[in-house]
Amino acid sequence: MKILVAGVGNVLRGDDGFGVAVAQNLLATNKYGSEVTVFEAGIAGIALVQELMSGYDLLIIADTIHRGGDPGTIYIIEPQVPELDGKASYELHQSLADAHYSDPSKVLILAKALDVLPPKVFLIGCEPAGYDELGADLSPAVRRAVQVTLERIESLVADSSRSNNHS
Repeated sequence: MKILVAGVGNVLRGDDGFGVAVAQNLLATNKYGSEVTVFEAGIAGIALVQELMSGYDLLIIADTIHRGGDPGTIYIIEPQVPELDGKASYELHQSLADAHYSDPSKVLILAKALDVLPPKVFLIGCEPAGYDELGADLSPAVRRAVQVTLERIESLVADSSRSNNHS
């Protein structure tokens, strides 16, 4: 089973750097074997789609997500990626003029349109405290959430590996 863990966000915008901090922690620990690729996508959504072209069975994206919870709250979501009709496909193509967009929903739609979206996708989102201050570090709540997210990723990888071995 090939697994891609992608950290998305802008490290120059405070808590928006959550996903990148997760990826950097995973890269520093190097605890997974060759079945898990860690990808620091930053704000380059197109680069993430290009990486998905290598073929993966599972994608785990770490990013900030606004759902109204307390800062540092972790959400695990299995996003539903819609099929594209002609008009939606055209609109997506038009929005791709900016090759650096990092909105995970657009990345997933494009990956699906290109038939490179893995069959299983999880978004691990963290409620930010804020990201308006340019150059700010992660808030304490989001910094703590990075550690919790690493544990959640470990569980998702282990569960996926177990279920793959039973198939």
